[in-house]
Amino acid sequence: MLRPFQLQRFAIILFWSAATFALVMASLQNPIALPSDPGDKFKHIIAFAVLALLGALAYPGVRLLTLLLGLSVFGALIELIQLIPSLNRTSDWEDLAADILAAATVLGAIFVVRRIRKPSAA
Repeated sequence: MLRPFQLQRFAIILFWSAATFALVMASLQNPIALPSDPGDKFKHIIAFAVLALLGALAYPGVRLLTLLLGLSVFGALIELIQLIPSLNRTSDWEDLAADILAAATVLGAIFVVRRIRKPSAA
């Protein structure tokens, strides 16, 4: 059984591995196709939902709004990289919106769960 410190360390490794994977996949000229090709927006939603969850687990002391801001900047960075002509990729503000909404949804749910679990100061 993993202790809380070990779980957090594992979450940090998973978070940075997932972020690296997302950045590499977004930067490839011909990214690897997924089975049944779920579509670009779906890939963005899944990637940023996972990053938000892993980020909240990896860095529980970081405010969720700060984490959302960081993930938003990361999404913008991906879209800027996709503007590089030699990559033959397209940058789309709707992809960035999907990234931010997915991360905000997951982080919002985490906020609610944390509020419910936090003992009230009565």
